[in-house]
Amino acid sequence: MASRTVCRVFQRRFASAAAAQRPSLAEVRSQRNAVFSREQARQRALYPRIEKIEVSMQGPGLDGALLVMNKGMSTPLSCARHLTEHHVTNSALALVDGEPWPLHQPLTHSCSLTLLTFKDNDPTLVNKAYWRSCAALLGQVLETAFKDDYTVELLSTPEVPVLSGAFCCDMVLDPQLDSWTPSEESLRSLTRGAQQLIHQDLAWEPLEVAPSVALEAFSHSRCKQEEVEQKASQNPKGTVMLYRCGDHVLLSGGPLVARTGLCSQYEVTALHSLGQGSWGLHRRAQGLSLPLQLQAHHTVWRKLRQRAEKLVDVPEVAAPPSPPNSPQLPASH
Repeated sequence: MASRTVCRVFQRRFASAAAAQRPSLAEVRSQRNAVFSREQARQRALYPRIEKIEVSMQGPGLDGALLVMNKGMSTPLSCARHLTEHHVTNSALALVDGEPWPLHQPLTHSCSLTLLTFKDNDPTLVNKAYWRSCAALLGQVLETAFKDDYTVELLSTPEVPVLSGAFCCDMVLDPQLDSWTPSEESLRSLTRGAQQLIHQDLAWEPLEVAPSVALEAFSHSRCKQEEVEQKASQNPKGTVMLYRCGDHVLLSGGPLVARTGLCSQYEVTALHSLGQGSWGLHRRAQGLSLPLQLQAHHTVWRKLRQRAEKLVDVPEVAAPPSPPNSPQLPASH
């Protein structure tokens, strides 16, 4: 009996020590930002001399226009600034030699360039990027929505079509919150957090990196490290794409739009429990949004919102291995 009591005392002390040693969310974000900035600077240093490239602009009224830009420095947004304010304000994504290309990603060779907007005849690529970006914004809000006493682990973001009615962000909250049921006020609070980021008009900065860089950036999250390895194995180039929005660094399975200010109507509509998974009690946060160039009347929005409250069914993928007993990512106000 005495030995069992001693064991329980040591277990409690060990748990308290582990919690005390867990880095704060501010420390984790600072470390991720440092890795991102260091790699960004390294990649920029690959072009020590200014070399010129030719960019052939494609699109209405632009066919035949040729811009001379700086290799490894100029971005599609840089090209837009040589055109009109309309191109700067309305462009959300680009095509470089026919391939989707983030607006802030440097151009590394002479190419053809098409600037994409939400009002193009075929906005499919832009819509997909927008939906993905809205989910990224929701993840950024969720990571900072809880007190520092509670951990928040953002899981791999489900790729869902716009026609599903809602974008999604999967997560695992601290086990202490397993019995927590979000209220309408909780959802409104998350919506206000997203709207603050939208108002700041923050850029989504892209950075293609080797897995080792991403693993270092997410060294405090075994879940994200598993995701890095999975995404790298699925990419023929063996790389992964990081984005930075403010001080938030994230993994993305595809291109994001240029900036948070392209979002207009935005609302967090639901937070569903998915049951126990590999990392704990899995939850799915959902939301609805329309871009700045497209608005909906409040009656139409209300119907869209009702649909977005329903659980989005995402086809199951192979679950990652169960995590070892290591501290989870913390979160704070």
